[in-house]
Amino acid sequence: MYIDRRMIFLIVALMLFSSVMSLLSNEGALLSLIISIPGLLIAITFHEYAHAFAADRLGDDTPRRQGRLNLNPFKHLDLFGTIMLVFARFGWGKPVQINPSNFNRKFSLAKAEAIVAAAGPVTNIVLAFIFEIITCAIVRFAPEFYMSQAGYITAAVLQSIVSINVGLGIFNLIPLPPLDGSKILGGFLPYSARDWMDSHSQIFEMIFIVLWIVGLLSLIISPLISAVYSGIANLCASMFGLTVI
Repeated sequence: MYIDRRMIFLIVALMLFSSVMSLLSNEGALLSLIISIPGLLIAITFHEYAHAFAADRLGDDTPRRQGRLNLNPFKHLDLFGTIMLVFARFGWGKPVQINPSNFNRKFSLAKAEAIVAAAGPVTNIVLAFIFEIITCAIVRFAPEFYMSQAGYITAAVLQSIVSINVGLGIFNLIPLPPLDGSKILGGFLPYSARDWMDSHSQIFEMIFIVLWIVGLLSLIISPLISAVYSGIANLCASMFGLTVI
């Protein structure tokens, strides 16, 4: 099945143009965008680095040779994926290339690929916990600073980092190509099912894109993202004897 990606990109570009125009006419939304920049850089950089690190530890030096085994954001940002993450809160970084034949065979190739794929989303969720803990620590031990203007901005940036990491992590767990979830799922499927999925990957990509463009994807995963975000906030707040902030 052939997919004319130019038409898809045109449709998405029009959606983005509409979002940008709406953003520019709303000062609050523009400020929110500026506050989100640290979160975007952290979420994408650590997500892709985690893929590279996992592959490297499993014996594949392809990411290392391609300069992906570092925390330089410019090595990991994908222009289109970053734009989507900015305006749609769903996006991706530059894919980390791996060569499964280089894996050290401690696991089957399918399991090793699943581990590499899972490393990115898991890292995002861990980062969300870390930055939520930092926020709660500020509220608990530096309430005066938290109530100040500088504290308000700091808390807004930290909460943006948490939100974006949760969003990126959950989004990438969707079991449809080209997202990480499809590789994770493949690690638990029998060979015949995995081979069938690979041979029909273009169809699954088309399903993913259609669901995304019509908004059903957001409708499906937004409640899950909200639930995970609330769960992290509640857990971290309880650790510091706080109510949810």
